Amino acid sequence: MGIIGEGPTATEPKLRRYPAFVRFWVASTVSDFGTYITTLAMSVLILVTMSGTPFDQGLVNAARWTPYLLFGLVAGVWIDRFPRRTVLIGGDVGRGLILAGVAVAAVTAALSVPALMILMFAFGTLALTSDAAYQSFLPRLVSRSLLTQANARLQQSDTVAQTTGSALAGGLVALVTAPVALLVDAVSYFFSAAVLLSLDRPSDQAAALSGQKLRHQIAEGLRWVYGHARLGPLAWSTHIWFIGSAILGTVLPAVVLKDLGLGALGLGVVMGCAGIGAVAGTTLSTRLGRRWGTGRAIVASRLAEPLAVAVVALAPLAAGAGNSGEAHGSPLHWPVQLWTALVLAGVGQLLFGLAMGVKGPLEMGYQQAVTPDRLIARMSATRRSVNRGMIVLGAPLGGLIATVAGSGAALWVAAAFLLMASLVLLFSRFRDARIEDHQLSDEEALRG
Repeated sequence: MGIIGEGPTATEPKLRRYPAFVRFWVASTVSDFGTYITTLAMSVLILVTMSGTPFDQGLVNAARWTPYLLFGLVAGVWIDRFPRRTVLIGGDVGRGLILAGVAVAAVTAALSVPALMILMFAFGTLALTSDAAYQSFLPRLVSRSLLTQANARLQQSDTVAQTTGSALAGGLVALVTAPVALLVDAVSYFFSAAVLLSLDRPSDQAAALSGQKLRHQIAEGLRWVYGHARLGPLAWSTHIWFIGSAILGTVLPAVVLKDLGLGALGLGVVMGCAGIGAVAGTTLSTRLGRRWGTGRAIVASRLAEPLAVAVVALAPLAAGAGNSGEAHGSPLHWPVQLWTALVLAGVGQLLFGLAMGVKGPLEMGYQQAVTPDRLIARMSATRRSVNRGMIVLGAPLGGLIATVAGSGAALWVAAAFLLMASLVLLFSRFRDARIEDHQLSDEEALRG
């Protein structure tokens, strides 16, 4: 079975005719469910089981993403030298083993914040290589005319996992504790690796770059990302966005678990609302991209995100100054103010997820469509290394602001960064970008 062959046209898209993509989709979906369980379980593990602070949460998040900052540019070149499927399988197996190790260490009370940071650093290193390979592997599974729709399907699965996985994770963590819940994600990584092993091995995935010097290869990737008339503004805007997103990701669990005292179940509900919004957003993404244009649809989504975080920031205010932050037990006994805070946090996350759902497939599809095949891994790794480097900055910053000035202040800072990111795109040439005007054919992309 070939990875790229005769398939549907852009006017008659039938992704199911690409069996390799369907299996890849299944593997990704299962892994996504596990990932959202781990996202919630890790927050509960740090803030509740280990009695950590928001700053501890920020440090662990930063450790997870530091490899992107340190090795990201080299990873893009390294991925080009190896079969991408092999890299994906190795990343899945390695991350599954690390999560299993975290669970065992936590159950045996042998886990500390520094030890968790080291394990998450190793986890992030494997995630870095897998992410770069993932982005450059997808164009080998479907025709380039179907990239936006393929990305939409993958993100729809991700958002369904976010919706149901986060809600189920809250109950699962409450039932079997956070360390045991981490094992579920470990199993999902092993399953993903097994599915990837079932794919035929493409014969032409590794690029012939051995004759180029490393610095020349890295420089070529940098020039492509930041020198492109529209990819450049998108990259700078996304870097700023990741600072705001990292602050939000660090502070939100602290708001729900500690400030509001809603427990793992409440956190699961709030995170699940983001998933519901994202499901709706990905469903609308392709349609809005065609009607408004890729650039305008993404800019509109970016402008909605700071508004969404502002709604979330109202939640601690709605709970009232008298809220102790202690666990409130059964939702049946929650006061009206607490229910109001939960609704605000949920609505804010719903809007945030909707915006991310709309822009995600469009951003990914546009980047992959305009980039030659030989540069996709380096394009992806270059962007991701800086983006995740912004998490290394934003996560501890969010934890520090929350610890010193309160979670509410940190949420407003997150909204400010997200607004700045949207304005960068609004006043750039990217707002007029259309994927149809810049899309490369499969043959042109492979020639590079």
